[in-house]
Amino acid sequence: MTTNETLTLLANRRSLKPTMFAEQGPTNQELEQILTIAARVPDHKKLNPWRFIVFAGEARGQAGELFAKACLAEDKQAPSEIRLNTERERFLRAPVVVAVISRSVQKPGVPEIEQILSTGAAAFNLCLAANALGYGTCWITEWIAYSPTVREGLGLAEGERIAGFVYIGRAAERQEDRPRPELQNIVSYWKG
Repeated sequence: MTTNETLTLLANRRSLKPTMFAEQGPTNQELEQILTIAARVPDHKKLNPWRFIVFAGEARGQAGELFAKACLAEDKQAPSEIRLNTERERFLRAPVVVAVISRSVQKPGVPEIEQILSTGAAAFNLCLAANALGYGTCWITEWIAYSPTVREGLGLAEGERIAGFVYIGRAAERQEDRPRPELQNIVSYWKG
């Protein structure tokens, strides 16, 4: 990719709605490349304050059963069968879903905020790597990221939390761009 191609990718990248994925996802080799690039982010003291859980193939449906179980256990009112089916099919919307897990590492001189930001950078690098390979991505959390039942079912340790789920796959249709902030509204120059 040339400098211009890189800048074009960055200037035009867009999250894809979860309902807009086709069935084609990255190959195992491409996924390994995507995850390797995702891990190449600023990381003060080399703590790796993040990790990834990949859901592909049948694992997506198995995750859906966990989400339905969480819905039954945690909703204040009994969920409808339609709602439970929505939860069962949640990860079936894309061929691959990657959970980005943030973990807090106690290390003198490394504030937790730096670890959280490193996790965010890893999630976004994951998106950019997939986009560079021609795949659409969508980084979302939804209620499942905060569910105690889901956390337990995914085997999260104390101090770990879900930063988000990155859906990856070819786009079934083109996502229209959305309005972006005007620089004069978000940039200032400090003059002392």
